[in-house]
Amino acid sequence: MMAEAAAGGAGFVLTPEVTNCLSTSRSHQQDVLCLEEDDPTLAGLRDTAARLGVWLSIGSLALKTRDADGRFANRQFLITPEGEIAARYDKIHMFDVAVSETETYRESAGYRPGDRAVVTRTPFGVLGLSICYDVRFPQLYRRLAQAGAQILTVPAAFSPATGAAHWHSLLKARAIETGCYVLAAAQTGSHRLSRGKPRSTYGHALAISPWGEVLSDSEQEVGIRFVDLNLNDVDKARARIPSLTHDREFDGP
Repeated sequence: MMAEAAAGGAGFVLTPEVTNCLSTSRSHQQDVLCLEEDDPTLAGLRDTAARLGVWLSIGSLALKTRDADGRFANRQFLITPEGEIAARYDKIHMFDVAVSETETYRESAGYRPGDRAVVTRTPFGVLGLSICYDVRFPQLYRRLAQAGAQILTVPAAFSPATGAAHWHSLLKARAIETGCYVLAAAQTGSHRLSRGKPRSTYGHALAISPWGEVLSDSEQEVGIRFVDLNLNDVDKARARIPSLTHDREFDGP
């Protein structure tokens, strides 16, 4: 799919959250996940990015760490056209929720949260990195935009129930609030798991303009979408509504 995207003219390719392993089974993850330096998906995608000469956002990889409690990392990578790692971001906000009596998640039981927001410069724009559940925390995106981000990545494996209710609204809000492009590659469909409960994801990979317009919606299809970015639109949106410069200190509550 990366080769197809590059052949179609893509210079920046994005994949969803947990590109290497979408699983609900901690024992399965313990058996198959690797440390960053040993992960075959990372190595393969770095080689592919170099072979194709494209920038790549690996939405995230589930990785083992050397943490004493044995928890994993949910880590996004930005890869250069030379196959080098330009930036890493560990998901800050853990998805610990009870969507319904039958659909619960406790991401923090298996993954340890990151503690650092990441902005990184590329020849085509300044990127602010985030992952999935982060999208519900607007203060993160404001910080990223005020630090220079023009493009926000929000790779996801979103729940169908919360996705239908909130996915489009949250992503459009983050674009409007920051005057950034929002690029949200997303897992979609029903996932066959060798161990653990079955898992479905919402899909609807989105690209949203700095004015909040949906430029592309993949709905529930598996495939590639092409979007052209014009960073002049970031400047125009922020000139019309310069809210990033209007912060005021206040007391309470």
